[in-house]
Amino acid sequence: MHIAEAARFSIQALRANKTRTFLTALGLIIGNASVILVVTVSQTGRDYILDTIRGVGSNLIYAQYAPGNNSVYKADADFIKLSDLQAIRQDLGSQIVAATGVMTNYDRIRVDGQDQDIAVLGTDEEYAKVRNLVLLSGRFMDAGDLELRQHVAMLTQKLATRLYGNQDGAIGQVIRLHSLQFTVIGTFKEKTSTFGASELASETIVIPITVMKYFAPVEKIDPLYIQVRRTEDVVPLTAVVKQLIESRHRPGARYTAENLTPILDAAKQIALVLSLVLVLVSAIALIISGIGIMNIMLVTVTERTREIGLRMAVGASRMEILQQFLVEAVIISLGGGFIGILIGVAIPLSVRFITDNVKIPVSTTSIFVAFGVSVLEGVVFGLLPARRASQLSPTEALRYE
Repeated sequence: MHIAEAARFSIQALRANKTRTFLTALGLIIGNASVILVVTVSQTGRDYILDTIRGVGSNLIYAQYAPGNNSVYKADADFIKLSDLQAIRQDLGSQIVAATGVMTNYDRIRVDGQDQDIAVLGTDEEYAKVRNLVLLSGRFMDAGDLELRQHVAMLTQKLATRLYGNQDGAIGQVIRLHSLQFTVIGTFKEKTSTFGASELASETIVIPITVMKYFAPVEKIDPLYIQVRRTEDVVPLTAVVKQLIESRHRPGARYTAENLTPILDAAKQIALVLSLVLVLVSAIALIISGIGIMNIMLVTVTERTREIGLRMAVGASRMEILQQFLVEAVIISLGGGFIGILIGVAIPLSVRFITDNVKIPVSTTSIFVAFGVSVLEGVVFGLLPARRASQLSPTEALRYE
């Protein structure tokens, strides 16, 4: 008996009891769909977490002064200066995309009829690029604003709304800072909110650092940001940045230089563990469905004992009997697996018809794994019933009632 003939007989036998065949394959349908969906969900969750972290700043290094027990006099001299920022830009050159610094001050502004302390940040034209800021209206500061020490300001989304009602309404308004008038040229927000954990609070004003340094009693860059061009250079350049800053200040002054790599690695590990747990749960579902196939095939062998005896009596070999029942088990598992794969792929793809903002990747590897598992389950769990059928005695099988 050829495989094609065995498949034809198997399909006829399965079609004779469609409900049982479907219910037997249902476990594979659910299991395979679960595998693909679990892998898809875990990949989507991992990518979302990593993109969120990277949204704070791509390939970001941040450095600042660690005062420790230094006296105020020494601390003032040891603070990171604008000259340190220029030295980093010059020495690192093509290895970085941009470098920027932030000077922080506060001023009292009347908001909703009450005086309120608002953070005022002094920075330059590269800050928006390094920190992945999203422009909501107007424009960002440019090199001309810095060079000419223009009295211009940018407002965070929340502050602009509280002061002027909306984003567009803030543009062109004049705000008073440190007894000087500043014209609002733009409003912005963080691409990924840091919830006030960074220098950017929900209500913050940004002005040129060339103007801010005249308001600050001490020139103090805190923090200093560097955006590295290549991901693999982030870790080695972090050490280089620290060494460069330390070399420009007195011996013993302490500085920290850090990056987001440890956070990204931790997020990847968490995502990996979560994926393994979810895949394990799906694997249990597949094993249960395989056991279901084996049980049903054993029942089928019992029900078709006389048929097996008759086929052996007319010349069918034990190998041909084993082959037929093994093919039946594989067909059930492949059919259920194929339908499960279609469902597992269709659900993530259907999301694209609902919204364009969410893109859910479908893992090609999970599709091949699901298909391979379907074949393997049909062979492994179908082998015992097929062997039992092939080992029946023709004489005993014909007498079976």
